[in-house]
Amino acid sequence: MSSNGKWSEADVPDQSGRIAIVTGANTGIGYHTAAVLARCGAHVVLAVRNLEKGNAALARIVAAQPQADVTLAELDLSSLDSVRAAADALRTNYPRIDLLINNAGVMYTPKQLTADGFEMQFGTNHLGHFALTGLLLDHMLGVRGSRVVTVSSNAHRFRASIHFDDLQWERSYDRIAAYGQSKLANLLFTYELQRRLTAQQKNTIAVAAHPGTSNTELTRNLPTILKPANALLGPLLFQSAAMGALPTLRAAADPDVEGGQYYGPDGLGQQRGYPKLVQSSAQSHDEELRRRLWAVSKELTGVTFPV
Repeated sequence: MSSNGKWSEADVPDQSGRIAIVTGANTGIGYHTAAVLARCGAHVVLAVRNLEKGNAALARIVAAQPQADVTLAELDLSSLDSVRAAADALRTNYPRIDLLINNAGVMYTPKQLTADGFEMQFGTNHLGHFALTGLLLDHMLGVRGSRVVTVSSNAHRFRASIHFDDLQWERSYDRIAAYGQSKLANLLFTYELQRRLTAQQKNTIAVAAHPGTSNTELTRNLPTILKPANALLGPLLFQSAAMGALPTLRAAADPDVEGGQYYGPDGLGQQRGYPKLVQSSAQSHDEELRRRLWAVSKELTGVTFPV
């Protein structure tokens, strides 16, 4: 850690020999996470929906770091068929996986459904990653120091609850509350996965992180009323995607990280700054909520976990 006590990408230890899968790695937080891990010696798989954008990201990483060992995998988290196909290919190619970084996400989308009929934000941000993790986990459990890192958001506190009576927002739709539900689900999933891993004393840990307010493509679906303010204030309020990636990188690579922890920026309101251990909402630690969401997610995806 630097002399000012701030953890930065310079603190990422050597990642040689590690296999890291990063979802949504063609842009924003995922891209910077993948680029740093590759620079530190990991073999990084960019798991992306759009292969053209993925190839462009791969080319950028290799141009900056010719020794980088980076490959591409096609993954559309809004389709369980795609998740299963991607998981099959990854399992074939990688008998051992050190890092699974569940980073991809959509935010504030207009009302739309995934290929399987789930509300887009819940289906992509939570259920897609739940299914992917379950399908890959047995290739991680025997690997010392392996981690599942899931990217949440400050939005898990904002008008967020798990609407079990209408998970897919069929009665009415609120894009902000739906995003909050999906990000709360990311944390409930992380904490319940960690509980199960601990119960079986596995090598793998589950950790969560959030990027604060970062300048990424996620804001493209902001409600129209907010777009002028975002254009005006964004550059002042938002930190770079490279800074926003630091909590994810710390959760993935800091040797002192423990299972069930949550990392975010150290600045005012966790909006920006260097990564530190932070606390999530009381609701995100509700054991009954965690168990209920896990059971529903298992039922909706048809994916069972080896823990």
